[in-house]
Order: sequence, then structure tokens, then C-alpha cells
Amino acid sequence: MVELAYRRILAMINEFEIRPGERINEVEVSRKLGVSRTPLREALNRLAIEGFLTTQPSRGFFCKSLDPNEIFQLYQLRTVLEVAGVRLATQNARDEDLQNLRAFLDSTADPRHEPISALVSYDETFHESIMRMSGNMEILRTLKNVNDRIRPIRWIDLNRRGRPATQEEHRHILMMIVGRDADRAAQLMSMHIEKRLDEIDTSIRQLYGDIFVGQALARS
Repeated sequence: MVELAYRRILAMINEFEIRPGERINEVEVSRKLGVSRTPLREALNRLAIEGFLTTQPSRGFFCKSLDPNEIFQLYQLRTVLEVAGVRLATQNARDEDLQNLRAFLDSTADPRHEPISALVSYDETFHESIMRMSGNMEILRTLKNVNDRIRPIRWIDLNRRGRPATQEEHRHILMMIVGRDADRAAQLMSMHIEKRLDEIDTSIRQLYGDIFVGQALARS
């Protein structure tokens, strides 16, 4: 029940059903999820430890507001992780896994009629697949946590840039892995991920505007 509550609340955060800065109504969430207060509280504490929620004495849990500096640092961490991971993948990836990843890109190439939530999932799947091929599961585990925390910015990026642009960059990265060119793969990965602080600040402003004027990005 704790795991169920954890995943459901995380989904509510990612889909902006719980908005940044909003107080968690534990009674309402407990009733909505059909779990008792004890597993709910354990799930909320876990989410607070992992950086998704904050706590205030006598007031309870709050969905964490989006801080441009914190998101920038997470993108820096993501860059370090994925550049290291893609270098390992060029050494360790099996040909079969590379073929499967190419097939995945082919099967998800047409973004028409796909919600943004699906496009974000495709993007994360590509990057996490490379980290899995690196053979270093600690890099993958850490990246998954980072991805959960920067997901709102990915909503904005994919909504603005579109799937075709990221797809082309993904194919170039994959080509370098297939060719076992670690230096070029690392360079392309770094260019693909890195963000400036002002870009992140602009994305957060846009996201807040979309959320608070009632546009449900996660359901578009």
C-alpha cells in the first residue's frame, strides 16, 4: 500500500493534479487513493526525502515549488551521469540491444495524435535504455530519480521543440554508440542535455502560467 500510494501521488505531482507549492490534503488524498493514513504518511515522507515534497511544522506536506537554480543543478548532474553512461555504453552495449533501441526510435517516430505525456515517456525511455546498456545500474538508478524531478521541464521542452527535433538528436547519438565512438557520443549527449539557467527560468515561468490558467499540460 505504501508503494501504491507513493506511485499514485508521484503521478499526481507529475500530471500537475497537485500543483507546485500546493498543500497536500492528507484526508482527501487518503480517500481518493483508498489507503489509510499510515501508508499514506510513509509515502509522503519518502517523497519528501527524495525532494518532491517539503514539510512545514504543524502544517504538513507541500508540493515543492520549482526552483530554477535547483533544476539547473539537476541538469548539470544529469549531464555528468549521461555523458559517463554513454561512454560506458559504447564499450558495453550488445548489438542486439542497440538494434532494439533503433527499432524503438522507429516505432515512436510519428508524434501525431500522441499526448505530451507519451512523448516525455519516449524521451526518458531512450536515455534510460542507454544507461542500462552501460552496465552501471547505479547510474541508471540515480538518473531515474533526476528524471522524475526534472519532468516538468521536459513537458515544456517537448511541447515547444516537438518530437522530430529530439528524435533526430537521439538517432545521431545512437549512431555514435553503434560506431563505438565514445568521444563523439559523449559530445553529442552533452550538447543534447545541457541547459542554461535562463532557459530553465523561462520554461518554469511558462509552466506556471500554463498550470495556473487551467491548461492541463499532462492531459493535452
